[in-house]
Amino acid sequence: MNKTTNRLSLHALLAGIFLSWQLSGCSAGDSKKEVSAQPGTQDSIRLPAFLVQKGLLTSSLQMPGELTAFQQVDIYAKVNSYVKRLYADVGSQVKAGQLLAELEAPEISSQLEAAASRLKSQEAVYISSKATYDRLLQTSQTPGTIAPNDLDLALAKANSDLALLESARAGYREVSQTRDYLTIRAPFDGVVSLRSVNTGAYVGPAGKGSDQPIFIVQEQKKLRLVISVPEAYTDVISPQSEVRFTVRAIPNHTFRARVARLAGAVGDRLRSERVEMDVPNLDRKLLPGMAAEVSLSLPARDSTLVIARTALVNAAIKPFVIKVTQGKAHWVEVQAGRSEGDRMEIYGSLSAGDTLIRTASEEIRDGRPVSVVIADKK
Repeated sequence: MNKTTNRLSLHALLAGIFLSWQLSGCSAGDSKKEVSAQPGTQDSIRLPAFLVQKGLLTSSLQMPGELTAFQQVDIYAKVNSYVKRLYADVGSQVKAGQLLAELEAPEISSQLEAAASRLKSQEAVYISSKATYDRLLQTSQTPGTIAPNDLDLALAKANSDLALLESARAGYREVSQTRDYLTIRAPFDGVVSLRSVNTGAYVGPAGKGSDQPIFIVQEQKKLRLVISVPEAYTDVISPQSEVRFTVRAIPNHTFRARVARLAGAVGDRLRSERVEMDVPNLDRKLLPGMAAEVSLSLPARDSTLVIARTALVNAAIKPFVIKVTQGKAHWVEVQAGRSEGDRMEIYGSLSAGDTLIRTASEEIRDGRPVSVVIADKK
């Protein structure tokens, strides 16, 4: 009886322990389920921040440029002809009016001789008709000797011959000027950068004879530096703005120039404005066609909101900064402007004095509780 009672008591004790273990396990599981079912609350994080301020940001714009000749002309033959003699070659420095080449066209010489003959013939005709009129006019002074109609006819004949004489003179001048085209002269002081023909070559106007010009003459003592300024920066470019540029041929030297001409229009293809600078080049160290790396200073005209560069998040959807209001982070969409060093301009729904996270990232979710430490006001 005692053994049976002891055995039953032991079984009851073990059953109670097992039941207590199951109940405790279920309670723990239910507690975990309840915790996971409820929305989690994020702990507040402590981050460095700064106060937005307005300022004038002066930056520089780096862009490619090209050096071109201040003046350049492609010289073609005015008339179909042959090259008789060349007086200049590639690299020749020439003066304005200097003879570069002589051409020959035998038919032009024949036309000039014919025009000279017509001119002499018409001069003789006019001299005769003019003399006839003068004699009739003198004789008509005696009443009844010359009929008025005959005098009028003589005057008309003299005037007609005079008109034909002027026409012959014009024809002669035309052929004479055409002959002058057979001598090619430099239009300005410069350098011959191309000679594409040899003696005896057949040349003519563009599209006839030779498609290539006989010479290309460039003015190289002064060059043009040409850049295309993007549309977003055209408002800060003005005449006399200074630029600095370098070329690969002279890597250790920085050249300076000032804006001389603005196109005043934005091109349809590149959405940019053509800007030109005049570059003195008396020593001819710089050559037309050289590529240049141009640094253009962009001074600010109006104060804007300036932030640390690290405060901007360049997200795929939209760039934004993280503003802290009442202990919570808020994403504010902004538009980036110019930059200088570790600072940059922004435009958006912000005001001077707003608190922004200094090192922002997408991991700081919108609406998350944060506490900030304002280290400085920049």
